[in-house]
Amino acid sequence: MAEVGYCVKCKSKKEMKDTQNVTMKNKRQAMKGKCTTCNTGMYKIIK
Repeated sequence: MAEVGYCVKCKSKKEMKDTQNVTMKNKRQAMKGKCTTCNTGMYKIIK
């Protein structure tokens, strides 16, 4: 299943490619990936 996040460059919700789970400095889980259209880095905070 492809994760969907908001791309600030395209200004719309897009699917992310090359996703990986990361832990941010404040210990929250996030999904890090790239926009399928413009290849911009994207983050999505996971519950």
